[in-house]
Amino acid sequence: MIPVTRAIALDESEIEERFVRSSGPGGQNVNKVATAVQLRFDVERSPSLPAAVRERLKRLAGRRISTDGVLVITAQRFRTQGQNRLDARERLVALIREAAHPPKPRQPTRPTRASKRRRLDAKRRRGETKRARGGKHDLT
Repeated sequence: MIPVTRAIALDESEIEERFVRSSGPGGQNVNKVATAVQLRFDVERSPSLPAAVRERLKRLAGRRISTDGVLVITAQRFRTQGQNRLDARERLVALIREAAHPPKPRQPTRPTRASKRRRLDAKRRRGETKRARGGKHDLT
């Protein structure tokens, strides 16, 4: 089990990891060893995630989530398979943790009297500037 929050823990079987060849640092090693990790997590069918977290995670994932609800994280920052694997898992956990926090509801506010006055004064000054530009020019 991979702990995410106190209430959420992911089962290892829900995560699929595939190793692919990486671009970036590594010299000739890049051409021979598959060090990059492509982590796949089925958000849509995961029993570990509550419905609200699932919806927020889909919104947060953006382009990283496929149309069938599979989140794909590619990690190739490091030169070793193990480090990239850890990096991919940490990024998945961080994304789920972020989705686990419900957004703070917006408190509707009203503009103050002073801010309304400042806005109207600025509009008036701008209008006067524009009016001063107009006018007929005497060409005689």
